[in-house]
Amino acid sequence: MKQLNKNNFTKKTRPVKILQFGEGNFLRAFVEWIIQDMNDKGVIDAGVAVVQPMPVGRVENLEAQNGLYTVCLEGIDKGEIVKTRQIIDVLEDFINPFTQYDKYLEYAKSADLEVVISNTTEAGIALNADDTDFTKCPVSFPGKLLAFLKARYDHFNGAEEAGLAIVPCELIDHNGAVLKEVLNQLAAICGYDADFINWMNNANHFTETLVDRIVPGYPRDTVESIWEETGFKDDNVVKAECFHLWVLKKEPVVEARFPADKTGLNVIFADDITPYKQRKVKILNGSHTAMVPIAYLSGIDTVSESLNDPDVGEFVRQLIFDIVNPTIDLPQDQMKSFADSVLERFKNPFIRHELMSIALNSTTKFKTRLLPTYNDYIAKFGKAPRHILFAFASLVVFYRGKRRDADIALNDAPEYIDFWTKLWQNECYTKIAEGALSASNLWDQNLATDETVALVASYIKDIIENGERAALQNFLKA
Repeated sequence: MKQLNKNNFTKKTRPVKILQFGEGNFLRAFVEWIIQDMNDKGVIDAGVAVVQPMPVGRVENLEAQNGLYTVCLEGIDKGEIVKTRQIIDVLEDFINPFTQYDKYLEYAKSADLEVVISNTTEAGIALNADDTDFTKCPVSFPGKLLAFLKARYDHFNGAEEAGLAIVPCELIDHNGAVLKEVLNQLAAICGYDADFINWMNNANHFTETLVDRIVPGYPRDTVESIWEETGFKDDNVVKAECFHLWVLKKEPVVEARFPADKTGLNVIFADDITPYKQRKVKILNGSHTAMVPIAYLSGIDTVSESLNDPDVGEFVRQLIFDIVNPTIDLPQDQMKSFADSVLERFKNPFIRHELMSIALNSTTKFKTRLLPTYNDYIAKFGKAPRHILFAFASLVVFYRGKRRDADIALNDAPEYIDFWTKLWQNECYTKIAEGALSASNLWDQNLATDETVALVASYIKDIIENGERAALQNFLKA
């Protein structure tokens, strides 16, 4: 079988107009898939240079196939089974800035470049005040972007037309505004002058976004059959559901340079993305994050298995309809319709969405995906939502790093792993619960009250002594 590369598949060369931070499954199955559609329909003619945000990543694998890879979409759309295979050819260049920093900064001089897109996870857009040595590759994403913008400003002598459309896809509130603020903070720490800071803020155009597509990634169990269907051996196959939604806040320059709404796909430029954001993040992402430790510690490995499990499935259903939906200020018939569609997507029989792939950066995800519902529920009903506290207790036990007798491959920021490791040196469940709930450095608030500490400690005790499933069954009966 032929290897998928430009020797065996005709690849069109396009000018690099888009710089993309991130090379993970989601960007390849969502953003690059949309860019492919835009190119194919003549809306734009743009290639992508992909920047690896971390020292370890996939740019070498992608470059080995000249950026060619297969997107497999499988699901149910309006009652019809959808199965498609599409080879994506929009990737033109591949940069590991940790080993190719000069090459990375060379792109700052490109007159063709128009757009920056990023997805560096929720933890990616954060200020690292020590990340100021731009003689070498900065550690943080904002550091890399600031170094790039400063190099571009210097090369083009502050020309306004050299500014970029900046489109972050990280799943945090007001992602564009937050990224801009972090860049300003870091620029001030670096001592950059007012002329550059004005150029950064006014010549560059930041928008806010919401992205929605379930992307389980590499289909290990079925990849050989996919190779047979396409006729190519492809080590970068990525699998996703057919549903997709991209909402971008209206910004004239971004709309002009990146008119992704012009191809007929489910892409919207909206005056306010907040209602879309709340609905999606609280229901879909929130239930994902709550589900992971509960289902995984119960011996389940995938999302679809979780929803089909009578205990976990009932917990998720109760969480969505009894806890989340009442906190969103939209008509409840619309909320029910969207929630039903999410549960249907979770049960997609064609998608093997590994719980451990969702578990990446679970500490930050709990804060961004579940705490808004937690706080809104308390504000509305005057009491803490038990379902979220049970999910929290399960998360605490998950970070103990054990599922039965096997180690869990925890994947989070080192400082968070260190926090959880030290916390579990306690043997008292109450102290563990209090330590976790009161960690304001993790949650940006103190969650510890007499009620929450007692409840979480009791849930942790039940999980440790009787197992996650028995504890979940006890919770559902209460």
